[in-house]
This record gives sequence, structure tokens and C-alpha cells, in this order.
Amino acid sequence: MTYCVGIRLDAGLVFLSDSRTNAGMDHIASFRKMMIYEQPGERFMVLLSAGNLSVSQSVRELLQVEKIEGGPDGEGLTIWNCTSMFDVARVLGSTVRRVYAQDGAALKNAGIDFNASFVIGGQIQGEAMRMFLVYSPGNFIEATRETPYFQIGESKYGKPILDRVITPATPLAEAAKCALVSMDSTLKSNLSVGLPLDLLVYRAGEYRSDDFVCIDEHNPYFQMIRSSWGQKLREVFESIDDPQWNEAGGGSAAHPLRAASKRFTAMKKISHPGEKIV
Repeated sequence: MTYCVGIRLDAGLVFLSDSRTNAGMDHIASFRKMMIYEQPGERFMVLLSAGNLSVSQSVRELLQVEKIEGGPDGEGLTIWNCTSMFDVARVLGSTVRRVYAQDGAALKNAGIDFNASFVIGGQIQGEAMRMFLVYSPGNFIEATRETPYFQIGESKYGKPILDRVITPATPLAEAAKCALVSMDSTLKSNLSVGLPLDLLVYRAGEYRSDDFVCIDEHNPYFQMIRSSWGQKLREVFESIDDPQWNEAGGGSAAHPLRAASKRFTAMKKISHPGEKIV
């Protein structure tokens, strides 16, 4: 399995992916899940993939040559001549469907699900940055100000920190830190996600990025994240009061767990034969 996250902010885009793949407890390998498609000064796009490795690798290779109806002079739209990221997402969806048409039946006969999902984001000259989540059938949705990030793969462990921190106004450095904390939470709870990681930060309007790093277990910043995040969580947890059972007005607790309420009544114990109900 894998875990990838893409974040769209006012200031730019943040992409993070792991590299773990496995086909059983004794067959674990690493494959890069992030691809960069770039024409300096004109377009910059990043693709994240999760799911069946053979499917995602086929999609990644065919995406560079896939054409759909349209384009200049009717030659067909490709990711290299699209004038919008929406059309890039359309080309990606078409590529996914093409791979399904080629391999879907054979995979089904072998008892393997056609399972792959993708995040593609970037900027083409003449329009703002955009980011899309593309599903296995080739349909897709776009990131919005209300939902400024997408996750694919093992998403549940890293979601809470993203929900609490990320807004469109979040600075890029903070968003990169949040993404790494989200990844650390996932690594802690799921063995199917693993190092090394690929992290890329794109600044709006640059159509290129030098802020790319491959992170392994020796990376000093990620080592700091892994040790300090757990420690800070424990410190915050310990600073929160233990539950106090005092009724409101009947004790000294500032935040009683059990308080008088018109909405709720006390539960009653169900008696056994011969016992009184209290």
C-alpha cells in the first residue's frame, strides 16, 4: 500500500509520497510514487499514485503520450499542449480508462482488482494552480478552498492533523511540516507505508521547483519530527485535566464530566430478580 498527500494553498502546492509496496509479509519493495512533468517557464505538474503498482506504472508511462479529442488544429489534447489543468485531468482519466480496457479483464480473471487512484496538480501559464483527485474509473474532482488537500492510499491515520491545521492561507513551510507530521502518524500506525519519502514544494507562478527532497531514515529534519511530535503529543495529553465526576455546583471541578442537564437523565440500573431498581 502507500500514502500520498497533495495540498493546494494560496502560496503554492505541497506534495508528499512514500515508496512502500508489498505483496505479502515477505515481499516488500520500494517504488517512487511521485512523477514530475515540466516545461520550464510554461507548465509544471506533479502526479502522485496509489493502488495496484502495475496499473499505476502503466498509467504514468502512457500519460506522456495519451491524446484525447481536441487540441490545436484538431491534433488531440495531451498533457503537453493542454491550456488548463482541468484538461490535464481529463487526459489522465482517459489514460486510466485505456489501461483498464487493456488489462482490466485479465486482472479480473486473475482475481486482482483494478485499483488505482491519482492526485495531479500544478500550474499552466495563463491560469491559477489547480489540483485534482482521479479515481479508478477515470472520473475526478477538484480541490477547493473548503477542501484544499487530497489523500490517496492509507489516508485515515494522517487526516486529523491536516483537518486541524491546513487552510488555503497556511504558509508553504507550515504545510510541508504538517504533511510530514501526517506521514509520521501514518508510518507509526501502518506497516504498509514506509520510507523513503519524496517531498516537493511548488511556489505559485514559478513553473519549476528546486524544493524537492528524498527523505530516508537518516534525514535530520524528519528524525526531529518523529521524536518531537510524539513527545509534544504526550505533553499536551498530560496537560489536559483527568475526568472529574462532580455534578455541576456540587464540587470544585472546572469542567465536570457529569453535570446537571435538562436534556439528559441519569441511566437506571436494570435489576435482577429479587433486587430493587435504583
